[in-house]
Amino acid sequence: MQFLQRWLVTTVAVLVAAHVVTGIHYTGFPALLVASLVLGLVNAFVRPVLLLVSISFVVATLGLGVLVINALLLWGVGSLGTGFRVDGFWSAFFGGLVISIVSFVANLFLGGRPRIAVQGSRRGDGDSGSAGGGNIIDV
Repeated sequence: MQFLQRWLVTTVAVLVAAHVVTGIHYTGFPALLVASLVLGLVNAFVRPVLLLVSISFVVATLGLGVLVINALLLWGVGSLGTGFRVDGFWSAFFGGLVISIVSFVANLFLGGRPRIAVQGSRRGDGDSGSAGGGNIIDV
């Protein structure tokens, strides 16, 4: 069920991007469904590898390199010939930005799990002498 929800959110986000950003085109709703499915699969399997390989680039650009990676992935999905087309890098860049924002807002309304949560440590559990009694970051 969570897969279908993510796929629907991605489809709506790609639909919004296609209507807002000039240079993103689709031939029909089935092509949009296929493109959003492929984009979801690429984001699940290829994007983490690219982020790991380009971590120094992402750090050097203060995180803006992630937007470039998102643009390249969207541009790549548009070049597969599935009825979904992205005309150039800047269309992919702004389309990726729109897709990210729409997905974030939709997941907030649908009760999606946040990607990063800071949890406080428990005090008074009998182990007061242990080191590192600070916050725990769960990613």
